[in-house]
This record gives sequence, C-alpha cells and structure tokens, in this order.
Amino acid sequence: MARLPDSIGTQRLVLRKPRMDDAEPIFAGWTQDAEVTLYLTWRPHDAISQTEQFLATSIEAWNSDGRAVFVITTRELDVPIGLIEARFENTFVASVGYLMRRSEWNRGYMTEACRAVVDRLLALPEIWRIWAYCDVENGASARVLERSGMQHEGILRRAILHPNRSATPRDVHLYARVR
Repeated sequence: MARLPDSIGTQRLVLRKPRMDDAEPIFAGWTQDAEVTLYLTWRPHDAISQTEQFLATSIEAWNSDGRAVFVITTRELDVPIGLIEARFENTFVASVGYLMRRSEWNRGYMTEACRAVVDRLLALPEIWRIWAYCDVENGASARVLERSGMQHEGILRRAILHPNRSATPRDVHLYARVR
C-alpha cells in the first residue's frame, strides 16, 4: 500500500498527523459550524465527543485502512485550521477531500495544502490518478481543485448526499489529475 510522510511542509503551512489534543480547537473551529459543513457528507457535531471519535478514527487510519488525514496548521502556530485527507482507492488511484475553518477562507491556504498533497501522491510510483469531487454549487471548492492542477472531467448526477444541503443526492463536479 502506498504511504505518505507523517508531515508535509509548504511555504506557509504544515500538514501533519492528527493528535487527540486537536479535538478542542477542531470542535471550536469547524466541526459544529453549519457553513463549513454545508457541502460535507456528515452533519455538524453537537458534542466534542463526536470530534474526539473522528480524531481517534483518523489517527488509527494512518496504521490500517489506506487513508491519511492531515491536520493543516500555519508554520507560525501549531493550531489546526483545516484538514485534508488522502484516500488510497486501489493500487493506482487516490482521492482527496478537505475542509477549512471559516476564518481562514480566501487566503489560499487550501489550494496550497491541496497542491502539496496531490503532488506528493503523484510522486508515489504506484499512483497514476488523483480525483476529487465538489458540489455543483460549491464554486470555492471548484476553484481550489482547478488551482491545484486538477482538470474538470464532468458532472456526476445525483452522486453524493450532502445532508446539510439536501435530503436527496446532489450533482457534483468531478476533477482529476493524472500522470
């Protein structure tokens, strides 16, 4: 199974493995924020215990199930401002998903983080394709994917349930980068 390093540095950011002491700033920062979670596949957290469970699962994933969840921090402060996850779909394909604390939107941080993860994934000899999707109404996420070097491949009709947006599956843009 392909592996990513425990941390990735960029010009302004550090992407690192999550820790249980990240629960409080993550809960306060975005897991209970309805606007941040609008286009995600899970509902906002009502209690910090939900965020702790998510973190425990994310930490365990590094050792077992082909996922790498990175906490995004700035180089200056080791405080979570977002997450980005790489999922190894099979022996040659990976996907990415991400979110950012609302107070950090529009600073280019997510594009920087996404580009770094996509570049690292494509540097792995076994990975030939990285893909991601975003809701057709989530223009900010579409711009992140485009600026990360991904190309729009089409629209998947009624493909993903975003329960904070709709009770029925929604159309999503499909983006990918290949080597």
